Amino acid sequence: MCLPENASKDMEILEYGIGTDIKAFSTRRGAPSGSYGSFNITHYCGDTAEHVAACRAELCNHLGIADERLILPRQTHGCRVLCIDEGLLAHDKEVVNNALQGVDAVITALPRTCIGVSTADCVPILLCDCTKGVVAAVHAGWRGTVARIVKECIAEMHRTYGCKAPDIKAVIGPSIGCDAFEVGDEVYEEFRHNGFPMERIAKRMEKWHIDLWEANRLQLTECGVEPCNIEIVGICTHSRSEEFFSARRLGINSGRIFNGIMIE
Repeated sequence: MCLPENASKDMEILEYGIGTDIKAFSTRRGAPSGSYGSFNITHYCGDTAEHVAACRAELCNHLGIADERLILPRQTHGCRVLCIDEGLLAHDKEVVNNALQGVDAVITALPRTCIGVSTADCVPILLCDCTKGVVAAVHAGWRGTVARIVKECIAEMHRTYGCKAPDIKAVIGPSIGCDAFEVGDEVYEEFRHNGFPMERIAKRMEKWHIDLWEANRLQLTECGVEPCNIEIVGICTHSRSEEFFSARRLGINSGRIFNGIMIE
């Protein structure tokens, strides 16, 4: 597979050892020149089509897959989960793109098909059930966390593929940490009203701060995922924005981390 002439050649990825024959990773920002850095494959955050296409080509070359096997939904901070199968991918590009609209979690059992979510402070969660050969990627901003999207994703893995929570491994990737995630009282109340243990996930500084890592870890354990099978990477995008995109630092018109997972 040949790279286009304008490919960035600056792709850097952070890899996770989530399972045998599983490729799981988050992309780094690359050289932090401007709001889009040198590597961004998210097509709906204001970057140029040419730069996005070049970066997609570079990532596909690295993974050894065709462009149509790199799946990124159009996220809307909702709670919709989509299973990616050969039936869907057999359709033309427009049909596939329409199916990916308003999706915040994707699941697949297809080999050599990289699914993922884009983030820039929100929490990415990569899931793998090596027993069933199923992987998933979840985008959990604070709204998705309140709506318990990771629990819905695991429920869908069970409904569609027969996955069992004790067989699932999870990685909570680079995202905003508690010390940086300052919120208003209305966000605190959303979590409280929805039954979250505020003594575990919130602390008061000048304003409230919410620990999205712990909020999602608790959801995973409530589903039955073993604590020893949950890895929190512990990288705060806000404090390490020179390496990873942070919307709070750079604004919403900036690049995104791609958090991908693939059965090799």
